[in-house]
Amino acid sequence: MQAIKYPHSRKVDHVDEYHGVRVQDPYRWLEDDRSPETQDWVTRQNQLTFAFLESIPEREKIHQRLTELWDYAKVSAPLKRGGSYFQLRNSGLQNQDVLYVMETPKDEGRILLDPNRFSDDGTVALTAWDVSKDGKFIAYATSASGSDWLTWRIRRVDDGKDLGDVIEWSKFSRAAWLPDNSAFYYSAYDPPQEGQTYSGVNYYQKLYLHRLGTPQSEDTLIYERNDQKEWGFDGQVSDDGRYLIIHVWQGTDRRNRLFYQDLKGDGEIVELISELEAGYHFVGHDSGHLYFRTDLEAPRGRLISIALDKPAREHWETVIPESNDILELVKFAGNQFVALYLVDAYHQIRRFDMHGNLLGEIPLPGIGSILSLNGNLSLFGSPDEDELFFTYHSFVHPPTVFRYVFSQDDISILNKPDLNFDFSPYLTKQVFATSTDGTLVPLFLVHKEDTPLDGNNPTLLYGYGGFNISLSPTFAISRLVWLEMGAVLAVACLRGGGEYGEDWHQAGMLHNKQNTFDDFISCAEYLITEGFTSPSRLAIQGGSNGGLLVGACMTQRPDLFGAALPAVGVMDMLRFHKFTIGWAWVSDYGSSDDPDQFKTLYAYSPYHNLVPDTLYPATLITTADHDDRVVPGHSFKFSAALQACQGGDAPVLIRIQTKAGHGFGKPTSVLIDELADIWAFLVKVFHMTED
Repeated sequence: MQAIKYPHSRKVDHVDEYHGVRVQDPYRWLEDDRSPETQDWVTRQNQLTFAFLESIPEREKIHQRLTELWDYAKVSAPLKRGGSYFQLRNSGLQNQDVLYVMETPKDEGRILLDPNRFSDDGTVALTAWDVSKDGKFIAYATSASGSDWLTWRIRRVDDGKDLGDVIEWSKFSRAAWLPDNSAFYYSAYDPPQEGQTYSGVNYYQKLYLHRLGTPQSEDTLIYERNDQKEWGFDGQVSDDGRYLIIHVWQGTDRRNRLFYQDLKGDGEIVELISELEAGYHFVGHDSGHLYFRTDLEAPRGRLISIALDKPAREHWETVIPESNDILELVKFAGNQFVALYLVDAYHQIRRFDMHGNLLGEIPLPGIGSILSLNGNLSLFGSPDEDELFFTYHSFVHPPTVFRYVFSQDDISILNKPDLNFDFSPYLTKQVFATSTDGTLVPLFLVHKEDTPLDGNNPTLLYGYGGFNISLSPTFAISRLVWLEMGAVLAVACLRGGGEYGEDWHQAGMLHNKQNTFDDFISCAEYLITEGFTSPSRLAIQGGSNGGLLVGACMTQRPDLFGAALPAVGVMDMLRFHKFTIGWAWVSDYGSSDDPDQFKTLYAYSPYHNLVPDTLYPATLITTADHDDRVVPGHSFKFSAALQACQGGDAPVLIRIQTKAGHGFGKPTSVLIDELADIWAFLVKVFHMTED
């Protein structure tokens, strides 16, 4: 491939000292993504990248096929409130999903919220929403350009009209309604003062109660801790309306504190769990008992009951004990417990009575997953309702909505999508790669049944490996285009994730983070050894923490990959905690402020481990100029350094999406454009047109 002349990236003589070690940072100026010099750099980089992509003949055909596949009706599992059902739908190519309200689960319904009308270009998204207990009001939050900042409003369900209420400066929050439907709890920050920026821990979250029809300035402050600026608060009201449960979170630590308030009592907030010792997730209240899913003394999860008249730990009871499988979620529905388990990284649903006795399993079509909705696994049901809704999908099974009726022990399909794609030639299987230390790492493989094991198949290896997040079989339209080309998809379940519980998570965090990279490299070696592909035809992909994964692996083993696709990655591991919400990741990564943790971070930080004149794989870095989670400076600095160090002719490009953020709420049209460019890039660098 012909060598590329890259835009000039100015180097500066900037050196930081960490615990006696001098570290150069020649592209520090690119951290200021709003400076004229950086914006000019962005323009020049995008001009180079899009000129390269537009020269690929197959790009337009890929774009057309993505558009064709994407254009099918999509629906989510419905939520029932006050006798009405609420459901997100997309007719096919709408930039944002539309919220409908129906009288029955199968009604045509009517539009309640259409985010596509919020902006001309589809960049304002419906980020969060919840309906009052009586189904008469909906609190909904919008975010612009992929930002984490939320603006809340309230809409009447009957006529679709908004009240005048507007709540700003909210982030990482839900709306939790009072049982009388007059108000809801939410979390927010103080508005910034003149000259103030929200970076690092120089602001803190507070929990408020907003009463309908009143200005935000009159909202009641429920709880704050100005002495604990890393604490965040997630308010949740029990289904019976008796208790406010306050999850107190600290960064991305899976552990949390837990407080509660008796809404019929004296207003005192009780610190039920005041130490950061384990994860506790509220399930429900029944007869004076609070139920929680926890990993306390059970790294794979169990369900416990705490009697409020005897809250001391010696009186806690285990309802569903820990098993060999991962208890991810428990839902109180149909007067029983519905438990979602992860079994070798795919889902099963089991039912238990109130005493923890197994009642049976809700059958699923195969090795797949229960779909996430706004970050929450969607099992929609209420304690006294006889029905449960959920969405199932897998790599080659598009999202299908199921309805389960408890009294009849009957499951039926509520909504099944109709795609213009033949799934029959493809198979999904799970294998296990052996990592450096002998650990078996689950690896899902998806390909055509007649795929030859001749080492010549274009292969995409995807991974994440962090923050206790599990990768299970999930459906993505974009991957169908890749599979249609005769390529192989591989998804690795790495240490640092949650596929095997908290032990698996801890084995890939802090000083153990190298295990995550070793696992990914071992999966790549498995694909090569078993004849699926060869280094020249193997691409690695990941986003956010997965972008770090790709960056670390391509710097440690540049010989092993033909292409790298790091998206919105954390690339400067010495300074990540100094920007926006980056401080919250210290629980998983550690901090360069600590001498021992600095050594670990410096050893794998992608930006700091690039070596001049090295043959790095063809790389397409993707980021967004409005990303206020992983700031674009990470990708800017990494791409400038990588271009300077590239010793071969393989292209090193950065694609910078404007008016977009970390990913959530990205318009459909923008998603299709980006994905078409990614596949076209691989077609070009893998010479797939020669096949």
